[in-house]
Amino acid sequence: MSLLPPSPETLARFAAIVDGANALRGEAEQAPFLTEWRDLYQGRTPMVLLPGSTDEVAAILALANETRTAIVPQSGNTGLVGGQIPNEGGTEIVLSLKRMNRIRDIDPIDNSMIAEAGCILSDVQAAAHAVDRMFPLSLAAEGSCRIGGNISSNAGGINVLAYGNTRQLVLGLEVVLADGRIWNGLRRLKKDNTGYDLKQLFIGAEGTLGVVTAAVLKLLPKPTDHATAIIAVVSPRHAVELLNLMQQSTAGRLTAFELIPRIGLEFTMRHADVVDPFATTYPWYVLAELSGGEPAGTLDAMMMKSLEAGMTAGLVQDAVPASSEAQRNLFWRMREALSEVQKHEGGSIKHDVSVPVARIPAFLDEAMAAVERLVPGSRPVPFGHLGDGNIHFNVSQPVGADKAAYLARWSEMNDIVHGIVLAHGGSISAEHGIGRLKRSKMADIKSPVELAMMQGLKRLFDPNGILNPGKLLP
Repeated sequence: MSLLPPSPETLARFAAIVDGANALRGEAEQAPFLTEWRDLYQGRTPMVLLPGSTDEVAAILALANETRTAIVPQSGNTGLVGGQIPNEGGTEIVLSLKRMNRIRDIDPIDNSMIAEAGCILSDVQAAAHAVDRMFPLSLAAEGSCRIGGNISSNAGGINVLAYGNTRQLVLGLEVVLADGRIWNGLRRLKKDNTGYDLKQLFIGAEGTLGVVTAAVLKLLPKPTDHATAIIAVVSPRHAVELLNLMQQSTAGRLTAFELIPRIGLEFTMRHADVVDPFATTYPWYVLAELSGGEPAGTLDAMMMKSLEAGMTAGLVQDAVPASSEAQRNLFWRMREALSEVQKHEGGSIKHDVSVPVARIPAFLDEAMAAVERLVPGSRPVPFGHLGDGNIHFNVSQPVGADKAAYLARWSEMNDIVHGIVLAHGGSISAEHGIGRLKRSKMADIKSPVELAMMQGLKRLFDPNGILNPGKLLP
């Protein structure tokens, strides 16, 4: 049975579930929920619902299932593939979890926390910090993204090298199914070998199988020491070799290893008040960080020893270790500003891809040459999580080019870059998900067996297709 546009009566029933004031109908109050951060998608909706409890979410989905009304779950609206934006038809209801923002429980002895889906990631980090623990998920949008969206997109970020992505940091989930039933899987257990690990079905599912309302998150001891350095290298090949050297010489304390091209540093210097840490220019840089439980200052010596070994091996051209917390923050500002500063350089065609770490140099050589052949004068800005193989292969428009004409070639450039990624055994979505942006690619990157399994799960969990239609699945 097909989905139906909600009638005025149906909308009134939805509004009654959240006491009216939390059912947004006005254009101005709906606006923050309808535009994707990069302005790729502008949706329309008859109503934005802001439930305050799991029971209200359950009532909303039960009614949606009864009336065949499409529901688009949304957390912080920081997604980059359009998975959280309704379509342009104006019939899909946005379900925002932002009011469900309580830390229900935190147990430092058990190293776990129960957080509702609407908790802002930085608030989760702060709650862990308050009990001398760490929640290691960290990404540029952590001041506005929410944990439900992080879970539904299986967010990655800068610490995957050491701690894994979101999938590795979730112990249990509370999920409302499409028919309104509530699955309470808020288990804190590290070991539970009693059948299917159901929580994993909802992590990375982009709200297509159920609505995550709360999660048991894994906490870790808070590091007592950090050592951070910005390192100049000749090439990505040297960076990969340096990664292996540092992993071996620091005994697992390497927690971040971020690749930055010279053009990226130049963009941040122009638009983000970043100062070049070196007197000489270099083609590539690495931001490396060690973390551990040693007394403060201990890791500085380990960092220096690794850098000296890198210089002896011909891998390090120069390096500036952070001499204070303020300098460490400046180094991280250099990395974290890379996404935002590209807006000031005109149109940017994005690729969130991953390849095996050993193949990153070859991938970059081939992809950079390919996009420059396609659009002469285009400016590749590949950066990101070299330690886990995830490169944000963004390409800024040629200087002075027409932005609209350049962005019109988005799909054409994607096809070329993604083809190179797949040839190297990689993924066309490393951490941002599929959403609307890459949905059409699924038939090309997934085998018929994989697609059949995914579609079978969708039919099982959401037989009427009310949850986030038009996203993820082809």
